[in-house]
Amino acid sequence: MNSQEWNPGKLLETSSSFWMGCTLQAGVKLDIFTIIDDRQIDCEEIALNIEGNVRGVTTLLNALVAMELLKKEGNKYSNTETGKNFLSKNSSMYMGYIIIHQNHLVQSWGQLDIAVKTGNPVRTMASVASDEERENFLMGMFNMAMGLAPQIVKEIDLSEKLSFIDIGGGPGTYAIHFCQQNPQMKAIVYDLPTTKPFALKTIERFGLSDRIDFMAGNYVESDIKGTYDVAWLSHVLHGEGPDDCQKIIKKTVSTIEKGGVILIHDFILNNSMDSPLFPALFSLNMLAGTPSGRAYSEEQLMNMLESEGVKDIKRLPLDLPNDSGVIMGTIL
Repeated sequence: MNSQEWNPGKLLETSSSFWMGCTLQAGVKLDIFTIIDDRQIDCEEIALNIEGNVRGVTTLLNALVAMELLKKEGNKYSNTETGKNFLSKNSSMYMGYIIIHQNHLVQSWGQLDIAVKTGNPVRTMASVASDEERENFLMGMFNMAMGLAPQIVKEIDLSEKLSFIDIGGGPGTYAIHFCQQNPQMKAIVYDLPTTKPFALKTIERFGLSDRIDFMAGNYVESDIKGTYDVAWLSHVLHGEGPDDCQKIIKKTVSTIEKGGVILIHDFILNNSMDSPLFPALFSLNMLAGTPSGRAYSEEQLMNMLESEGVKDIKRLPLDLPNDSGVIMGTIL
């Protein structure tokens, strides 16, 4: 966005853009799209299903129609293809977990001025949140990775690698897809103990329990046991400050066999730290939610790798959403 595009109308549109996000999030939280499913039903039936107020439900449904997420004929509501495919729990492409997780972020974004003034987070981190919030976070990461992993794994040649560790791997989505792409490879998902049930359930769902295991640990505080041909860190470093990032990379590199590779996947800023837009905004999200987290530039990430003796460091030519990217280096 350049300065010529800004005008009073654009400023007000931007300031109120959270209205649409909150409308979508309310629809998902109340399970509106799942309740409707393949049917055409009226607002009274939906209100009965959610034990809701008819006026409130009608107002929400009409807003979702205006957003073209629902359709309306007479007094009956039905799903659009988008609503049915991505917002109903009956769909294998359900994205509701990440949307509900983003709803969890709304309150802290409303206090962003406080985070800016104090430099301190204004929300509870997902790792110590309630069970429901943790599930929404972890399965939200699954939602996001399911859209990216198939594209990424096809562009990275690991055909000669036998062992893989997914550090901070959450439900194990990337380990799953890398193993599907490379049948010779076995993997470990390394994450907090509270993540284990989600990871094992997801791994079992894909029929890979014989090739992917879970190792509990804290990648900042704990050692990482074993040695591996490939280490993958997806959306790990942005949660930590520079010193802890360097510590994580150091212990990761120490686990990689000679000739192995380290792969860092994250939202990456330019070297002046002021664009692209999404990583710049995401850095504010980390300010609001973590003691020291932030988005890093390509130069910063490469320097961290170089400091640990990693060679042949390069950013892979991948066109990924939200300006995420993958930086690869080799251990010689």
